[in-house]
Amino acid sequence: MFRSLWDWRHSLCQFTAGSEREPRYADRGFATIAQPGHATFQPHQRHRRRGDDRRRRRGAAHRQFCIRRAGRCSFLVGLVLVAPALVKPIAQVFGVLLALIFARQGTGELAQGNLTRQPSRAAITASATMIGLAIIVGAGGMMFSTVGTVMELFNRTMGSDYLLIPPSVAVWKGDVGASASLKAKIKAAPGVGAVSSLRYAQSSLRPAALKTGTGEATISVLGIDPVEYPKVSGMDFQKGNAEDAFSALAAGERNVIINGVLAAITNLDAGEVIPLVTTSGIHNYRIVAIGGEVLSMKINTAYISQANMKADFRKSEDIFYQVDLAPGADPAAVEKRLGQIVEDYPQFRLVAGREYTAEFRRQYDAIFAGFYVLLGVLAFPSLIAILNTLAIGVIERTREIGMLRAIGATRGQVWKTIVAEALLLASLGTAFGILAGLYLSYVFVQGLSASGIFKVAYTFPLAGVLAAIAAGLIFGVLAALVPARQASSMEIIKALRYE
Repeated sequence: MFRSLWDWRHSLCQFTAGSEREPRYADRGFATIAQPGHATFQPHQRHRRRGDDRRRRRGAAHRQFCIRRAGRCSFLVGLVLVAPALVKPIAQVFGVLLALIFARQGTGELAQGNLTRQPSRAAITASATMIGLAIIVGAGGMMFSTVGTVMELFNRTMGSDYLLIPPSVAVWKGDVGASASLKAKIKAAPGVGAVSSLRYAQSSLRPAALKTGTGEATISVLGIDPVEYPKVSGMDFQKGNAEDAFSALAAGERNVIINGVLAAITNLDAGEVIPLVTTSGIHNYRIVAIGGEVLSMKINTAYISQANMKADFRKSEDIFYQVDLAPGADPAAVEKRLGQIVEDYPQFRLVAGREYTAEFRRQYDAIFAGFYVLLGVLAFPSLIAILNTLAIGVIERTREIGMLRAIGATRGQVWKTIVAEALLLASLGTAFGILAGLYLSYVFVQGLSASGIFKVAYTFPLAGVLAAIAAGLIFGVLAALVPARQASSMEIIKALRYE
């Protein structure tokens, strides 16, 4: 039909001449064509610009991550290198404290002198303690901060008085819902204030819509009532705010809130339009905010209004309920009435909000128990390092110990000297470890917040710091027992003859 591709494009331009409507092929990447006497074909560059913006954001995030990782490594390496220069001043500070508490009669000063005699060896020994305790404090700070943030989000999201929970929470696909009649019965019960429900559907984003090279993204779509939902629950917003987001969902348009996991994986941002695959076809939804709640914090999730859920996904079954009591209501009477209603719906379990929160908290307490086991495992190498350093020091100072005994030093004073030296070594490593650990914990938390999944508030790891101090000092004393006994039990004549 056409002699060349140019003739085909030329005819297309003539066809669109005088039309104010955007050409239907404008979003397919054709180059702009301008010929005298003909209309100009203007290509639609929105998707290309959007893809460039996403690539720039990805590149900036990657560079920021690399800089932070390099900063962490540089800080630790620098701390190890500068440790020999800090041995003497830190030993003087802790030596004074030991002299007041434990190592009296000059044993503290003697231990301090022995330690600062070879600062490089002391720094290497302290570094072994530092690395283990830095990991402990760093991981503890991140864990305490994460748990605190998650529990705060849990209380905000699941803080209603009662919950009707399906067998599978968060993984909604296998749950059987109930019709709107159940919600009506709950709302009509005496003493019930606000009632909110969730509806579930599954959707996806095609690779062409993502332009991230990650393939198709599967999404859990949750339908909420934008009027009732804020009364009994809430979200943590990374972009946007609750008032504007829920108002946009209630406006009757195709608007959506996506959670941080979906935004981070697909590199989507507020204001963009995404085509969601629904049972009635592909529909474009505008992202009005980025935020989420605790149940779906690890799953790609999008939140739309229940009206759009019914219109586009043909879903009207509720799979999860949150109930708040009316002011002045009797909790026992309301709970009994709700229990009678739920008896006709075996797929749901009625749970008091405070009980569900306590159950959730117990799961995190189990994680803390594992943290303290990790504390002992990571601190064990420091015991071996201190034991090795003290044993070598005792052997090298055998004649010196014999001279001390010869001029009147008692076995107890020799024992205290070795133990004080071990405590100074442990204190040095613990100080370095806590300093490095606090820095690492802060950087870890900032990195987690920068990922965009959810915002994490930094919590000072007081329990981790106290546990690190206790572990460092206790392991220091344990490491000193054998060398101290060996030094205090030396015979004076044999020690003086030692070569």
